[in-house]
Amino acid sequence: MNPIESISAPESVPISLVAHTLYCERRTWLEAVGERAKHSYAMRVGDADHKRTHNPSASNQNQLRGIDIHDDSNGFHGRIDTADILPNGALKLIEYKSTPVRFKPSVTKATRIQLALQTIALEKAGYEVAEHSVFFKTHHRHVPVEIDEVDREEALSAVARTQEIILGSEAPPALIDDPRCSRCSHVSVCLPDERRGQQDLHQIRASDPAGQALHLSTYGARASLKDGRVIVQKSGEDLASIPIEQVSAVIVHGNVDLSSALQRELLWRDIVIVWCSYGGRVTGWSRSSYSPNGLPRVQQHVASFEGRLGLAREFISSKISNQATLLRRYTKTSSTIKEMRTLQKQAMEALTIGELFGIEGNAAGMYFSNFQECFNEIAKEQLKEFPGRVGRGARDPLNICLNYSYALLQSEVLRAVVACGLDPHAGFLHSSNRNKPALTLDLMEEFRAPVADSVVIGAFNNGEISADRFHHIDGAYRLDDVSRKALIAAFERRVATEFRHPVFGYQVSWRRAMEIQARMVLGYLDGTQSQYIGVKIR
Repeated sequence: MNPIESISAPESVPISLVAHTLYCERRTWLEAVGERAKHSYAMRVGDADHKRTHNPSASNQNQLRGIDIHDDSNGFHGRIDTADILPNGALKLIEYKSTPVRFKPSVTKATRIQLALQTIALEKAGYEVAEHSVFFKTHHRHVPVEIDEVDREEALSAVARTQEIILGSEAPPALIDDPRCSRCSHVSVCLPDERRGQQDLHQIRASDPAGQALHLSTYGARASLKDGRVIVQKSGEDLASIPIEQVSAVIVHGNVDLSSALQRELLWRDIVIVWCSYGGRVTGWSRSSYSPNGLPRVQQHVASFEGRLGLAREFISSKISNQATLLRRYTKTSSTIKEMRTLQKQAMEALTIGELFGIEGNAAGMYFSNFQECFNEIAKEQLKEFPGRVGRGARDPLNICLNYSYALLQSEVLRAVVACGLDPHAGFLHSSNRNKPALTLDLMEEFRAPVADSVVIGAFNNGEISADRFHHIDGAYRLDDVSRKALIAAFERRVATEFRHPVFGYQVSWRRAMEIQARMVLGYLDGTQSQYIGVKIR
């Protein structure tokens, strides 16, 4: 008996997606739009268990393995695990499942539907299916299954519903207080409670992205891939060796080379690469052509063109609120803080983007006029030449460090934006003119004070960075390697620090909070939530 040839029509849906529909229709939508689940331990075990069963070369005269099947008329396709060939030539389908030992090896409805669809496809291909069984690998036990006409009807109905979901223009609503969410591999991208603005979460805690950002900042170094590890070398000397599974993003600072094999592997794994100048300015990024949420991304461009003043107000209001809170923590300028709180309220009532920028500018002037008061006496002495906030072309130590810290923040927010499929260039506050990553700059606003400014304040106050260690050329300061690496280390510590999310009430790292906020913008755009609420620290 020859393996069955796989032919899938364009509108055909995979049986695995039908199984998602039976679990949760919103999960089907997420899978269909390209949202990848976090690879849990259970998923890894399942992949390992299916490695041999999905290998067609392991088939023999008594058993078929990993055979592709399809039913063009009903519009589904899939792959069987194994099919034993009985003495009379009929098939016995065997589905492999991994279930924790503490759970009973019971056959779920999704598994019955899966076997029913496999049976329908095989019968259309001319095969007789006489028996069905589920083998629970953890328990080493076969459980026989009887597939009847009701199962077949429910299976085809589930296929039709799956097709409706993926062709629909709106995402199905998230489940409400459902125990399935706590076990769902998609919970960190679905955010069911957050979509409804629920503030008292107990069952679910959104997980951090797997791994950490890898910063490559040693001038002249080269990063390559070897045996599943990122190897960083300079002049033949190994500087670092990191398993690629632990890398969630790669930030390249200045003249550092990446091998083509490493870049290709990062793209295959959908890991963002960000290139920065040696001074910290983001010069570009790359990511896989695979990108989730294509339709919401189109909606984002339409909304960006039309304008969404509500989003812009929240970005600026949150920024001013966090600036005022940071001054309250470090200074005694109560009158300034009171004025900034007034500006925070005015931002929520602004009628135009121009008015918003005027309010933001007034608040920034007050904030940076008092910014030096956030430093201890030793740091104040080193930073006495601070001329006020200066962006590109800064020549003093404090502004140089702020600019570098903002570039690190931009890299992190950029990663969060592209992780959920949004376009970094289509924003709602900043203009997309001159090819600026407008949405990234929008989302950065609420994180500038609590993340980037906090990093710089802490680094100077703790003595990790000192003005006398900067290069001093022609009256201008330049970051040296020691100060640059110290600033990167301080930034990584900060984004890994956990805090209680002011809206949702659970502990979350600053890095994860950036992706949550990006997904809140996504929810606002695709209609699954009514408003966007920025992060405001207390």
